Amino acid sequence: MIYELFEAYFACRKNKRNTINALRFETDFEAELFKLRDEIEAGTYQPKRCIAFIVNKPVKREIFAADFRDRVVHHYVIGKVNTLFEALFIPNSFACRKNKGTLYGIQKTAAAIRLLSNNYSEDLYVMKLDIAGFFMNINREILFEKLASFLHANYYFNDRLQLIELFRKIIFQNPAASCIIKGHASDWDGLPKNKSLFYSPSDCGLPIGNLTSQVLANFYLHGLDEFILSLLPDGFYGRYVDDLVMLHNDKQRLMAIKTQIENYVTGQLKLKIHPNKIYIQHYSKGLPYLGTIIKPGRIYCSRRTKGNFFRVVREYLALGNCASVHETECFAASVNSYLGHLIHFNTYRLRIRNLNQIESSQVDKMAIVKGYLRLLN
Repeated sequence: MIYELFEAYFACRKNKRNTINALRFETDFEAELFKLRDEIEAGTYQPKRCIAFIVNKPVKREIFAADFRDRVVHHYVIGKVNTLFEALFIPNSFACRKNKGTLYGIQKTAAAIRLLSNNYSEDLYVMKLDIAGFFMNINREILFEKLASFLHANYYFNDRLQLIELFRKIIFQNPAASCIIKGHASDWDGLPKNKSLFYSPSDCGLPIGNLTSQVLANFYLHGLDEFILSLLPDGFYGRYVDDLVMLHNDKQRLMAIKTQIENYVTGQLKLKIHPNKIYIQHYSKGLPYLGTIIKPGRIYCSRRTKGNFFRVVREYLALGNCASVHETECFAASVNSYLGHLIHFNTYRLRIRNLNQIESSQVDKMAIVKGYLRLLN
């Protein structure tokens, strides 16, 4: 176990080394890991209080950040079951999986549109559905029962009961009950109640931000994935978290499937399809999906992505010569992140427009940035 905890620690600290909890843990991480091992083996391990805060970009969202030692445990338990999950999940489940992120999902869906429309020469319809308040309404009892049954049937190592107990403690922790609020209560103004764990039913909700939440969300919806595939053997189905997309040549078939999906989601998962986020259109009208608009033979970025890119450039250039070296380096990283993403789509004019703005600016520190940007121009 200790070797696996060390692996989990090194994986966990990759992007968290500057946080207070991570630095405190790292001052004597070997002793902390041995202490964690002893607690797990004795059955005394308990998750600590989370930190709750609001992020506003790209959309307003409530985040519960687990204590660093709890994140180590999250990596530990997922490391033990991830191979089993990967063998279970359908190929077109795109979220929180190695080499199957947003870009893979976009490209796979675009390729399916081209194939099923016979190279854009035949009718094809797209249907997109969204689960209302997904993470906040995941039923913990249903999730744990499914997971425990799965592990009893597929996990054969001696620590199976110990692993199930760890998952039980993670799943049934109510982070909203004893969290530390970072920021102000007013930060939550404007956030719909169905997007907050503070208003979730007592037996529901997983915190957005935890590795376990992302992976277990995929597991929770796996039955739905298989159900939809059984309804659509001659079409296409893909899912990114709670965004469901289906393709078929018969629009009426999709309409009938929609009703069956709604019944399954309500009856089996205790969730609801969002009534205002049902999209059924001819493929030629475009499919808004994962920050892009997929159209015949081309893929554009969404207005939100485009607006965010322009905002990043505009806000930095407004600093003028007052920009610090740190602000400049953060700006370079942000812009190059956008460029690395947008270069995969039909965004040449968008990229050139922003790069020309940057190149023509009179900010002294822009020389630091230009070496990066020319590589993607």
